[in-house]
Amino acid sequence: MDRRRRRIGFTTTLAARLGAALTLVLTLLLAVPAAWAYLPQGNAVSDPTALLRNALPMEQGDLQGLQHRLEDTSDDLRAKRWSSLTGSVRRAESQLGGSRERILASFDPADRPTAEALLADTAVHLQELAAAGEAQDRDRFLAARREALADIGQAEALLVGPFPFTIPAEFDGLPRLLGRATVRLTTTKGDLTTVVDGYNAPLTAGAFVDLVQRGFYDGLPFNRAEDFYVLQTGDPAGPATGYVDPISKQERTVPLEIMVPGQEAPFYNQTFEDLGMFKAEPVLPFASKGTLGWAHSDEALGDGSSQFFLFLFEPELTPAGLNLIDGRYAAFGYVVDGFDVLEELTADDGIVKATVVEGADNLRPHA
Repeated sequence: MDRRRRRIGFTTTLAARLGAALTLVLTLLLAVPAAWAYLPQGNAVSDPTALLRNALPMEQGDLQGLQHRLEDTSDDLRAKRWSSLTGSVRRAESQLGGSRERILASFDPADRPTAEALLADTAVHLQELAAAGEAQDRDRFLAARREALADIGQAEALLVGPFPFTIPAEFDGLPRLLGRATVRLTTTKGDLTTVVDGYNAPLTAGAFVDLVQRGFYDGLPFNRAEDFYVLQTGDPAGPATGYVDPISKQERTVPLEIMVPGQEAPFYNQTFEDLGMFKAEPVLPFASKGTLGWAHSDEALGDGSSQFFLFLFEPELTPAGLNLIDGRYAAFGYVVDGFDVLEELTADDGIVKATVVEGADNLRPHA
């Protein structure tokens, strides 16, 4: 069998199971009586910037509490509960005022002036949020919330300390991303901006950024495209199915790498089923359209080399317990801009050029 066709983001069996799950969900949502409205509706966080904020290896309860309060306004906004929205924002203003000094004390003295400026900007955006809530202006509310959360996210990023864990010595020869990087994927339909997360998937993100810098993905087509499932690339021309190291002349492989909340380091080459963690959710879940996933073959978990996929499944249609991707494949980042382009991409398209826009200094070629 052609290995090139097997080196995919989803196995054929898994794709079929995912399709069956989607059919089941749609049947339940469309056919059941109104009294069954309590069925799970896939209410997990699906915004990529929120997922990235939540995945930062830092703890500052006041700042994270403020972040979550603002993120939790989404339900009220969808239901147009404007008085509740305004009340939530006023409480957020009070929360920021009451914890400001405690938050600032958490920062390294060198970062404190930047943090103070970010908190000042956040306070201004909260005032704009309150005014938008009182005016019942949805677009204005969304814009102000986006700005406030961006400031909070920048402040939280300043609180990340040294790299949080030691990568196993058996992987010393692999590149690793000790932080985050922003990568622009220029496609035949336009640009996608992605953020890859080395805090939680350093080897996967490191291999990806290393290949981007080598120009490996430039000019490669999407070698697999399935509506509502995946859009995949990274299969080079010729007999190889991945990146062949020019020195060793061997295909470089990357282990399956999944970080779980509460664990000190990622699990390597083990699925959630292998670990008996049947209800676990990874720190980087496949919960957003445009999640970046690392492909491996049907036969092995650790033979992924260069091929990656863009997750296209609508997460809102995946109730709890029906996500068949988390724990089987490694997510290593998210599309954060260019979703209109993502909607247009097909198997007839490809990557024109991939560029590291920010964070290249976080890449190490090996241990």
